[in-house]
Amino acid sequence: MAYVNYVTKNIAIKIVYYGPGLSGKTTNLRYIYFKLEPAYRGELVCLETEAERTFFFDLLPIKAGLIKDFKVHFQLLTVPGQVFYEASRKSVLKGADGIVFVADSQLPLLDANLESFDGLRRNCLEQNIDLNHIPLVFQYNKRDLPNLIPVETFNRLLNPRHAPYIEAEAINGRGVLETLKEIARLTVPVVKAKVLGEPEVTVGLGENRGLRPAEMIGSPEEVRELKEVPSRKRGERKHEEKKREEKKPGEPAIEFVKPGDEAVFPTTKIKVQSIEDIEQEIERLSKEFGLTKKK
Repeated sequence: MAYVNYVTKNIAIKIVYYGPGLSGKTTNLRYIYFKLEPAYRGELVCLETEAERTFFFDLLPIKAGLIKDFKVHFQLLTVPGQVFYEASRKSVLKGADGIVFVADSQLPLLDANLESFDGLRRNCLEQNIDLNHIPLVFQYNKRDLPNLIPVETFNRLLNPRHAPYIEAEAINGRGVLETLKEIARLTVPVVKAKVLGEPEVTVGLGENRGLRPAEMIGSPEEVRELKEVPSRKRGERKHEEKKREEKKPGEPAIEFVKPGDEAVFPTTKIKVQSIEDIEQEIERLSKEFGLTKKK
């Protein structure tokens, strides 16, 4: 649930970048920070234990990013992707307003993507998050590499509700800002409905509205079958992609620096000792960055 401060007129919207290890989650956040105008960004903070890291990134108020007279903050977080950091992933998901699932497009990592998304489904259930209704965007990353998982396979196995998806090369920046804009577009009206009591707008549910969480992942038989599904020609998706790339009404305008004007950015590191420490530190940072700072 978004943090709201009625005194400073700020709303902090929490977006979690989720996905398997090394799929490009941190690369997304670093590129976004690198490209944002300094006046529109906060610090890049890294919560570190001896074995893992979790990035917390606060986007400062965005031009046209207003919900009535409230200034909007987007707080972006990543989760550790390795399967043995389950508890940390649950902690970071707590209170999420939107999710970006970053999938690794390399064919040998199909099972890792499926396992990670299944973990997302389970963790959302434990955090009382309805994955069928929370704003969700898929980013199919590393499309610049050979031996790729077809987009159609991803959509049939991970995305049966037809949520928006972006093909990306995060290392080069392609698709990164588009992903951010899309999750912002989907999340703002939902937060608006929850926080200010305005009529709720259903977003991103597609044809398979009402799927139970257990149905979000294909069966083992479907997985084996779809691993062999060839990719359709890009031309068959041209019209759909064009529509998706068109500017949406009310989309928050984000100011980016011009090519060549980017500056090196620092990272603030905070040491934590336990899962409880991570939860407390994320909550503290959320309140501090999203609510108490007047911009």
